[in-house]
Amino acid sequence: MYTKFGRDKQARHLFDEMPVRNEASWNTMMSGLVRVGLYREGVGFFREMCGLVGVRPSGFVIASLVTACGREGFMFREGVQVHGFVVKYGLMSDVYVSTAVLHLYGVYGLVSCSRKVFEEMPVRNVVSWTSLMVGYSDKGEPEEVIDIYKGMRGEGVGCNENSMSLVISSCGLLKDESLGCQIIGQVIKSGLESKLAVENSLVSMFGNLGNVDCAKCIFDQMSERDTISWNSIAAAYAQNGHCEETLWVFHLMRHFHDEVNSTTVSTLLSALGHVDHQKWGRGIHALVVKMGFDSVVCVCNTILRMYAGAGRSEEAELVFKQMPAKDLISWNSLMACFIEDGRSLDALELLCSMIRTGKSANYVSFTSALAACFSPEFLDKGRILHGLVMVTGLFDNQIIGNALVSMYGKIGKMSESRRVLLQMPRRDEVAWNALIGGYAEDEDTDKALAAFRTMRVEGIPANYITVVSVLGACLMPGDLRERGKPLHAYIVSAGFGSDEHVKNSLITMYAKCGDLSSSHDLFDRLEHRNIITWNAMLAANAHHGHGEEVLKLVSKMRSIGLNLDQFSFSEGLSAAAKLAVLEEGQQLHGLAVKLGFEQDCFIFNAAADMYNKCGEIDEVVKMLPPSVNRSLPSWNILISAFGRHGYFEKVCETFSEMLESGVKPGHVTFVSLLTACSHGGLVDQGLAYYDMITRDFGIKPAVEHCVCVIDLLGRSGRLAEAETFISNMPMKPNDLVWRSLLASCKIHGDLDRGRKAAEQLSKLEPEDDSVYVLSSNMFATTGRWEDVESVRNQMDFKNIKKKQACSWVKQKDKVSKFGIGDRTHPQTLEIYEKLEDIKKLIKESGYVADTSQALQDTDEEQKEQNLWNHSERLALAYALMTTPEGCTVRIFKNLRICSDCHSVYKFVSKVIGRKIVLRDQYRFHHFESGVCSCKDYW
Repeated sequence: MYTKFGRDKQARHLFDEMPVRNEASWNTMMSGLVRVGLYREGVGFFREMCGLVGVRPSGFVIASLVTACGREGFMFREGVQVHGFVVKYGLMSDVYVSTAVLHLYGVYGLVSCSRKVFEEMPVRNVVSWTSLMVGYSDKGEPEEVIDIYKGMRGEGVGCNENSMSLVISSCGLLKDESLGCQIIGQVIKSGLESKLAVENSLVSMFGNLGNVDCAKCIFDQMSERDTISWNSIAAAYAQNGHCEETLWVFHLMRHFHDEVNSTTVSTLLSALGHVDHQKWGRGIHALVVKMGFDSVVCVCNTILRMYAGAGRSEEAELVFKQMPAKDLISWNSLMACFIEDGRSLDALELLCSMIRTGKSANYVSFTSALAACFSPEFLDKGRILHGLVMVTGLFDNQIIGNALVSMYGKIGKMSESRRVLLQMPRRDEVAWNALIGGYAEDEDTDKALAAFRTMRVEGIPANYITVVSVLGACLMPGDLRERGKPLHAYIVSAGFGSDEHVKNSLITMYAKCGDLSSSHDLFDRLEHRNIITWNAMLAANAHHGHGEEVLKLVSKMRSIGLNLDQFSFSEGLSAAAKLAVLEEGQQLHGLAVKLGFEQDCFIFNAAADMYNKCGEIDEVVKMLPPSVNRSLPSWNILISAFGRHGYFEKVCETFSEMLESGVKPGHVTFVSLLTACSHGGLVDQGLAYYDMITRDFGIKPAVEHCVCVIDLLGRSGRLAEAETFISNMPMKPNDLVWRSLLASCKIHGDLDRGRKAAEQLSKLEPEDDSVYVLSSNMFATTGRWEDVESVRNQMDFKNIKKKQACSWVKQKDKVSKFGIGDRTHPQTLEIYEKLEDIKKLIKESGYVADTSQALQDTDEEQKEQNLWNHSERLALAYALMTTPEGCTVRIFKNLRICSDCHSVYKFVSKVIGRKIVLRDQYRFHHFESGVCSCKDYW
């Protein structure tokens, strides 16, 4: 009686005072202790009881005690001891005892032990089957739950509402709508459709299946609703992205239902993990604190994930620090948040803190940490993580193995990536996809295809990711016939031809392999085109330098009502930058800002680059945040802009300011610095910067840095040093190296070194017109006309066409383009008349033509006439005719401006008194009062 009313002390006192205690007394006392939650005291009493002769616990009491060991959460050892007693005294034949033991192992996650106990049970009832289901359900294995249900039906055991609820929930987790419908038939047949637990599970299942209408229909028809019912319908809305409906359910729940628990607020918070919902998210966070749920770990974890989903890693970190208790999910959630926000070092430091506090990291922890190691600078840290994985015995975990393959691939260590894959006890398609993707990223087509073939030999089925990765490895025109088209045939035969991702990758593959017309054909044949398809077409045209077509496609996307995304805007802005069409670029940038993309780093950088390449350096400076808040890409943009416009002192000042602000320079930073020094003639400064790359910042020099140094030395006439530098380069010289040396030999007339460079370049790029053009120009400037003729004959024989020079002027929505000696413009007569006026004016001011820049073997008069046919002069005449007086004249050229045209522009800016800005292939020239910003060094 006393224990029934929770008076355990009085009960124990009465028990101790009893002169005679029989088996019933002991069983009643032990049962009472368990009933009031004194589980440890119950186990102690059980041990005392076992020491008595003639007294044995009843089956009912043993079952209660085993259940208590599961409820406590920290009494597994005691539970196993009771199991031993049960076996010793043959109590496993009692279905209630054996079911309790089965449930005990399930509670502690040892489902294999639960299964063994279940299989050894001589008698099983519906509770036994349900307990086994609970173990697998809690372990997150819904497939096993369904298999147990099938076995249960096979033995003729009918479901109760608890077992049926578990089966229904498992169907939802498996996203198996067909199976769910079959189970609903069984529910109706067994008459369980009106049971509250079953109805709650049906709401949850339809929510998981994405069928919110059915979930709502069941909820609306329920005659009785508990807290689980409300939480289930809220979860159905939340997991399907219906944020406002989730909030409305919460409002109704507070109005019509008294109880709101931690699951309710966790569900609500899970719907608010987006930047657009932060106002509501913060409001619910405040409500959580007010209701006292901020001490519940699972609620704090959901708050943390909410801020993480909105990209608010600082707020997530603050929540984490204020949590009174943290579980493994808390640590893993913040680590994943840091990685999503680009805070890789913070993520790795968090893992270290987690290990130092004694928390056992699991496979999720290490998977997140490995994802943080995505570039060569993280190689050492990645190897340490690899070692920790081996020490903790997690290497055999499939997800960990896949993460290691991916990590080494991203870092560029493909041999180690392959070694890990071969050491894995089981290789699935994810592991193979990571390896193939790594080879594709490394531009190693042969090894990517070899891995694909091995994957198929091992019987691992390819998926669309596999196909996309293999297609991504086909990069060059030579790959199309031998690799690209056979892959296309495989795609069709294997049934991947209808996959949207594969279609987009095919468009990209054909474009990269030089067959843009096939890309257009594939695109035109598609019935349904999503944003990714359009973006693939934008990238295809951009790859071929068809900027105008890119802008036309962007315009068409807008006209059909398709919302541009970050990639679309970035490609459009890049095309505007290359074409130097400021108005179109400004329109795109304005639209991006209007649609809320102003903070997107890719669009921001593309817009800044567009303003830079359109000559609007003031706009670039205005866009950038203050130096204290400036990111590395922003610093790189500013350094590049100053260098491109000839402000070389500002380049050096900006770099020093960047270092003082604590930002570490990267690969791109030094490319911009060295390029600026090369164009500015700052040889010693440039060489000092090159030495800093490895010495001060531990960056391995790339071929791009080496090309800049060769250009730096070559432009200044130090060709012997440039040649020595090439011999000592840390990598094999590529076409850019020899092209740079050849260009410098042309400038300084060094025929011997020029011939060597041309020979090396023609071996690497036999179809490249620049080899022949530079060689021809080098011979022409030194009067070697026979050699010029020989080079031009080679070009004719090999059918190699020289890239034609052209210049253009952009005015409002019209672009006027000019080639050499062009007479196709409607105002041709006026243009040539203006050109004669210019010639007369500047000759009176002292201009003398430099006919060495006329690369034809003709007399001096004809050479001078040929110079006046250059495209940049025609563009200048037209711009002066059509640009309002006093406005800056802006001209663009696709190749480098010749030195005589450069001289003409200087004279015009002085004689006519106009500011002229010319953007050629490499940089901007600002002409004013007879002086150019490049100081005649370019």
